[in-house]
Amino acid sequence: MVLRLVIVWVMMAISSGAAASDTIHVDSVKKEKELSWLRRTIRGFSYIDENYVEPQHYNWSVMALGRYTYDNYRLATVGDNGQSVSFSPRTGIKFGPYFGWRWVFLGYTIDLSNISFDFSSSRWQGIDASLYSAQIGADVFYHHTRNNYKIREVRLGDKVNVRALEDIPFDGFNVGTTGFNVYYIFNHQRFSYPAAFAQSTCQKISCGSWMAGIGYMNNTIEFDHEAFEALAKEKLGTQEVKLDSSLMFNSVKYYTLNVNGGYAYNWVFARDWLFCASLSMALAYKKSRGETADADKRGFDMSNFNIDGIGRFGLVYNNTRWYAGASAIVRTYNYRKTRFTANNILGEVCLYVGYNFGARSAYKKKKK
Repeated sequence: MVLRLVIVWVMMAISSGAAASDTIHVDSVKKEKELSWLRRTIRGFSYIDENYVEPQHYNWSVMALGRYTYDNYRLATVGDNGQSVSFSPRTGIKFGPYFGWRWVFLGYTIDLSNISFDFSSSRWQGIDASLYSAQIGADVFYHHTRNNYKIREVRLGDKVNVRALEDIPFDGFNVGTTGFNVYYIFNHQRFSYPAAFAQSTCQKISCGSWMAGIGYMNNTIEFDHEAFEALAKEKLGTQEVKLDSSLMFNSVKYYTLNVNGGYAYNWVFARDWLFCASLSMALAYKKSRGETADADKRGFDMSNFNIDGIGRFGLVYNNTRWYAGASAIVRTYNYRKTRFTANNILGEVCLYVGYNFGARSAYKKKKK
């Protein structure tokens, strides 16, 4: 849902004398100055140098988007004989429609390999909402994957042959992610981040910008370690299987606050074409609470700082009416304590095509 804020000033004056008229005139001037300041402030968020950036010509947009996601979680203990296990979901193509109004894009994608209208049983659910302006951008996301993972890599000790466990479906690992990011574009007058990843403007001349922002993320991980041990014993036969106590947890919730900064560059290599590369690093404070089999050691409780990273790459064709392109985003999240580490690599590749319509009033006049 898109909300538009309209501020209407209504001024009514009834004058019966010269003194009253002067007073009303002074009040009118004051209100006009206040309104001008408010207008300048609002317009400042969307001001761009049109020598570098072509403004959006239309109010509305529809887009079809296909997304391929790579998601890998690695849980590991620390030490010479450390254990580790990695999980990745069974991948598929997700597809869905998006609808936009100027800065705002809302959409929903579903897994084409597992189409279901029963949200309680769906293996994957995802909702993304984005708000963009020349200066500020914001992303809100919700992703949930359950009963859809495979065991990718396992290490249970130097003497244990674990090949029989690799690429085996495992329904005891589930992940949920909810969060938001807000970032500020310093060179917003000449550099357009939305031109590369929101298609709401067009970059005319190559340019770059520094960025800075904050973010919050809430991760929930469920790991049925008893089911994992049972599966390992079944597949590995007579080999002895014993998980480290640090891996014996049922569920963990991660709360992450971060401050991030980076640089992005838009390369306009041909008319209506754009390639963007962006890299940001985040200093993240992370706190998690979990349940482990060894309550005394508390090996999975953590509250510390870590370094995360995000890389974005985009290739776009946009002639203001039609647009199409591809984007790739890679995120890394790291957690580390004395006895335990957790790493998450999340990457996605998107292909999209869209159409803008509903010309803005300024461009309707130009056409006429």
